[in-house]
Amino acid sequence: MSFITLLLRHPYLLVGVGGALGSVARAGMTDLVTRWMGNQFPFGTVVVNVMGAILMGLLAGYGETEPGRLIFSSGARTFLMIGVLGGYTTFSSFSLQTFLLMEQGNWIGAFLNVFLSVLLCVGGIWLGFSVIRACQ
Repeated sequence: MSFITLLLRHPYLLVGVGGALGSVARAGMTDLVTRWMGNQFPFGTVVVNVMGAILMGLLAGYGETEPGRLIFSSGARTFLMIGVLGGYTTFSSFSLQTFLLMEQGNWIGAFLNVFLSVLLCVGGIWLGFSVIRACQ
């Protein structure tokens, strides 16, 4: 059995390989932008997140009810959208989900997704820092 055949039969392998590629791309892009713009502000992260959201929008834009279904097979969508872009930035998934809620007219759900994601994630960072600092 070839490596490609093995990947196509096992979606988690597709996600893993894609995620590894996306993670390497994220590290490289973040480093490149940071060297260019400096490290006084997380420009690298912002660039990665915006690029990831744009790429996710481009890939997902080809489907109406199932993102990307018109041009990609299920395996290709898994590899690209969950694996590569998931490794590159999970912000693209968050952005897609928020956009789809808005497109469906679920403005409360979209607002709640943004509000809870930002508030809870920043709160989670605070909690993690607080636990570590308390243990020092």
